[in-house]
Amino acid sequence: MFESKIIANASGRNWTSILWLSAMHLGAASALFYTSRANIISACILYFVTGCLGITMTYHRLLAHRTFALPKALEHFFVTCGALAMQGGPIKWSAQHRMHHASPDTEADPHNSHRGFLHSHLTWMFTYRPQFDSRPKILRFTRDIHCDGYYRWLDTGLGQFLPQIILACVLAWIGGFDMVLWGICLRMVLVYHGTWCVNSATHFFGYRNYPTADRSRNTWWVALITFGEGWHNNHHAYQGVAEAGHKWWELDVTMMIISMLNRLGLVTKLKSIRNIKIHPSSVQSGYLPIG
Repeated sequence: MFESKIIANASGRNWTSILWLSAMHLGAASALFYTSRANIISACILYFVTGCLGITMTYHRLLAHRTFALPKALEHFFVTCGALAMQGGPIKWSAQHRMHHASPDTEADPHNSHRGFLHSHLTWMFTYRPQFDSRPKILRFTRDIHCDGYYRWLDTGLGQFLPQIILACVLAWIGGFDMVLWGICLRMVLVYHGTWCVNSATHFFGYRNYPTADRSRNTWWVALITFGEGWHNNHHAYQGVAEAGHKWWELDVTMMIISMLNRLGLVTKLKSIRNIKIHPSSVQSGYLPIG
């Protein structure tokens, strides 16, 4: 989960992830005893900022798939939003997502769904596996973004924790410790499970628009909680475009934001499904080189 030194025992158990996720879930449960309108609003705002703008739009569609480009300063801002989700730095996150697309639902997939729902949702992070976590393997999949020094820093333990500590201090100043529980712990756990549902639920439940070789599905409720990521079969069929929703009813909030930024002249190099002739039997296969 983190690119800092991993605490592991002889069996490769990743105690860094296990202890961190346990602490955040405990904090999320504690937050429910301090419910208030201000706390709920802070968690909702940060859920959108870190989950939609950070993970879905920037970590996933911008960095991992390079489906559009932003001015570097704005890109760094949105990547920082992604780092605040505490799902790892942008380099490692992008690398493991590209590994998933290179060999989906196989033993070369970090969260292979054939190993069960719980594995693809959560427990794949509980073991250090060199074939997915080693620095050389991560570099092999992310040479295009590894050159950015800020992204390398965000992949370190300090880069992960310092922005979160600053955010916690701001929340404590605004609303006290209970707002920290809502804006950090509860919000983070909700974003975690939303992202994890893309790895798990969308490979088990839903319908398929395209005959991909993997188990990807379009799952409407995952699309709702992840701002469009639940249209996963569409994404596996056409991973090189910015849109995840391909039918008129497939709501894709993230694409709406990208389109708005495009109209403002901030998005460049937009790769759109509108520029591709869609045919149900014409799908992309495996990880596409970035360039």
